[in-house]
Amino acid sequence: MLTDRLRNEFIALLGEDRVYTDPDTLALYASDETPKSCTPEAVLFPAGHDHVAGIVRIAAREKLPITPRGAGSGNVGGALPTRGSLVVSFECMNHILEFDPDNRLMVVEPGVVTDDIDDLAATAGLMYAPDPGSGAYSRIGGNLAMNAAGPRTVKYGSTRDHVLGLRAVTGDGREIRAGSRTTKYATGYDLTRLLIGSEGTLALITEATLKLIPAPRQIASLRVCYASTRSACEAVIRAMRQPIVPYALEFMDSRSIEAVREFGMAEGLPSGTQAILMAEVEGDREDIPRYLAALETALRGDGLLEVQSGFSKEEITHLWTARKSLSHAVKKLAPLKINEDVVVPVGKLAELVAAIDDMGRRYNVPVVAFGHAGNGNLHVNIMVHPDDAEEMTRARDCRLELIETVLKLSGSLSGEHGIGSEKRAFVALEFDPTTLELMRDLKKLFDPHGILNPGKKLPD
Repeated sequence: MLTDRLRNEFIALLGEDRVYTDPDTLALYASDETPKSCTPEAVLFPAGHDHVAGIVRIAAREKLPITPRGAGSGNVGGALPTRGSLVVSFECMNHILEFDPDNRLMVVEPGVVTDDIDDLAATAGLMYAPDPGSGAYSRIGGNLAMNAAGPRTVKYGSTRDHVLGLRAVTGDGREIRAGSRTTKYATGYDLTRLLIGSEGTLALITEATLKLIPAPRQIASLRVCYASTRSACEAVIRAMRQPIVPYALEFMDSRSIEAVREFGMAEGLPSGTQAILMAEVEGDREDIPRYLAALETALRGDGLLEVQSGFSKEEITHLWTARKSLSHAVKKLAPLKINEDVVVPVGKLAELVAAIDDMGRRYNVPVVAFGHAGNGNLHVNIMVHPDDAEEMTRARDCRLELIETVLKLSGSLSGEHGIGSEKRAFVALEFDPTTLELMRDLKKLFDPHGILNPGKKLPD
């Protein structure tokens, strides 16, 4: 509980304008993108590393749980407060501390908006490769916490592959520095990769040194329509076996296409389209036609209905219309989306999609599957009416069968959204008891008092 004494101690550390306990602010920070909420004891806005360290030391002494927060845009409850917790919002730690084009790196605080990093890198012909769909508003700290990704992951990897080093505060207030400023590093244990994706349960990241890469000179797109989802999934395997690695390779299933049609954004799709692949290549202007031809050859096969290409910004935007409108389109199906972010080996993608279609029919709920086909990563949205108890029961059963199917296909519970509070109950299905015990031992080592983002990541 936050007593007056503790509130005054936080004010002495941070300043009165960075400590909020009023009902309106507490209500604003009581939830993230999940439908659940829990009112915190206070919301704190640190301005730098020393503030974060001071907050954690006080919280550790008093055994006060801490819920770290960026933009609160996650959809698995990663930023959902727990009872009696302090929300530590990193919104004010939003400075780019260093931009070094010569060494292709940038040092940022966790509150920097993700797309701002890429925009600054572009001024020197560089880019920050991870491109989550929330990049226009999500904070890099949240991306680091969840190991966020996006369409470019198929070629360049996720957040974890583009971080050189970190500065962070452990659960007992100690400062740690992990990694280095070099792309080759073989000293000590790789704590950088351990902390990325740990969802704020091991340490609070206060600075990140990000790796930048050369930006593409030109991008070209393909929209490929198929008469069946199996044909599309087989084309994905062919595309990922040939030498030209796609810049993006996205998938839409038949229910996705139905939703887009109902939304009025499926103009130009050929009759009988049951699956769509969106593919991109990047490179020098003179190489693009050859790259695109190689990818198109791989994507051609049984069930192909149409291939369209785009080179200009306008053409590319037109081809991506259906995919970009999908998030809005699915909201028309039902008011609540149970969003599963699952991943399987690319060779198992057809089996997963067939199983998803079957589950939707058997459980009589709309199930929309789309996502990053080149990584085998699908966003499976079970659309439900929360006031229909019987439908909610069917949806929960469908969700459990989906998770069990993914694991049987040698897949994983999450490709890029993380675990948070919403999926932690299923983690024990993926890991054996010994592995889980070691993970819990790591948690105790980094956070001996158990105050960092409790109720997240690992099952009880």
